[in-house]
Amino acid sequence: MNRFEGSGNREAKLKYLDADFQILLPGAYVICAMTGNQIPLDELRYWSAARQEAYVDAGASFEAEKRAGALPIQNP
Repeated sequence: MNRFEGSGNREAKLKYLDADFQILLPGAYVICAMTGNQIPLDELRYWSAARQEAYVDAGASFEAEKRAGALPIQNP
């Protein structure tokens, strides 16, 4: 599905899986949980299945992992 296939300019509702996502409600984009930016579905690459959140880029995904306390503790 691309952003021009009858989904209008509305937010999609997705179920985020480990390596894919399932479209529950068609739409053109989802919202980044960290930045609030719109992410067109055809550009969505980063999400958390555990938290059911989408991220605009790797940096936002990394910050979400830090916020959630999901990163291992690193010793210098």
